[in-house]
Amino acid sequence: MAEVATDQLQVWVDQDLCTGDGLCVQYAPEVFEFDVDGLAYVKGDDGELRLNPGERVDVPAHLRLEVIDSAKECPGECIHVVRGDGVEVAGPDAEDD
Repeated sequence: MAEVATDQLQVWVDQDLCTGDGLCVQYAPEVFEFDVDGLAYVKGDDGELRLNPGERVDVPAHLRLEVIDSAKECPGECIHVVRGDGVEVAGPDAEDD
């Protein structure tokens, strides 16, 4: 089985499940931010929130562990971290979580 480079991770938030707890914003404020609706969203390297449902952003290499931890600790189980091949590595659909 070929290894997939971990620098290809992307993340997205399912706002329908978001509890607004804020752990993700504490873990990785460069990646997650609250909008006026009190829910967490991902933001791109341009700092702009991605408001479209299911919209993904690349996970910066230096924040991989923080983003994965936020997905694992999220009480709403709404954070999805996926590899470049689409396999979820952290979040509600991860196989080894």
